[in-house]
Amino acid sequence: MLRNRIYTSLFFIGVPAIMFTITSWTAQSRKDKFAAYTQNIPGTSVSFDMTPIAGGTFHMGSPESDAAHREDEVPLHEVKIAPFWMGTHEITWDIYEMFLNRDYEQTMSDRPLSEEVDAVSRPTTPYLDMTFGMGKENMPAIGMTQYNAIQFCKWLYAKTGVFYRLPTEAEWEYACRAGVSSVYFFGDSPAELDTYAWYAGNSEDKTHPIGQKKPNPWGLYDILGNVMEWTADQYAKDSYRELAGKTADNPIVEATELYPRSIRGGSYKSSAEDLRSARRFASTSSWKQIDPQMPKSNWWFPEAPFLGIRVVRPLNPPSEDKILAYYNREPIEDY
Repeated sequence: MLRNRIYTSLFFIGVPAIMFTITSWTAQSRKDKFAAYTQNIPGTSVSFDMTPIAGGTFHMGSPESDAAHREDEVPLHEVKIAPFWMGTHEITWDIYEMFLNRDYEQTMSDRPLSEEVDAVSRPTTPYLDMTFGMGKENMPAIGMTQYNAIQFCKWLYAKTGVFYRLPTEAEWEYACRAGVSSVYFFGDSPAELDTYAWYAGNSEDKTHPIGQKKPNPWGLYDILGNVMEWTADQYAKDSYRELAGKTADNPIVEATELYPRSIRGGSYKSSAEDLRSARRFASTSSWKQIDPQMPKSNWWFPEAPFLGIRVVRPLNPPSEDKILAYYNREPIEDY
């Protein structure tokens, strides 16, 4: 049973944290037009693309008339979403490797690393190849815990001064659906799935370079398939029932327990049914079963080569105190 379940539109609550000296995010966010842009990693030639997702209201979940629906996808309920940017692609090793390895980051940079960047905690070195032999160049980064994914976002903040975070479950589904209520963003039949996604039917049981398939109507590549994507929420099987008959304003189930946490999108291992826009997944401790450490790693899931990240940026960011509270929550040890 999940304790202290909280639905909130504030999104960022937490404990006081050590302050960065970065202050550019507020001025920058107000000056930026709400348009697509490319985020360069300062001091390097590495970048990633962001696309605007206009705010709106949609019906989240599956209708009970859908034979494929699962109990955690019902009932349909109305959700209001504030505008945000979302990464057009999943984060690749080309970017993630700089966060993992300070020395590598320095070799990629044309200037010394700042104190703010040096202050960010970095993942422990995994004891096995976290690419699982599938390669790194232009390939989605995989196998990280939610804590690891959030610390990557913190590193991005230290590098760029821009507030990036994980999407909420509601934001993710809203963006994936791209304004339609059908089973997939391209219709109710999986017949066109090969055009848009890498999944069990075509992936040859491996990840693929990002952006090889067609995007959804809002410009999001691999939003279904290739790798599953972290969200910010605690997974709660019955959360939709608690929102029935209401219009939820930017809902999130606050993550207060280590397991389970919410994941979306399906992967290269998923069936066509598991790539439905409404399909929900939950993290599990079994993904650390072969981890010999005690306590087990806060950073890695050595049995989750199908799990990755896509970042978002809210149009109207929270205060710096709330940003730092989000980034600086202590990990929950995993025994």
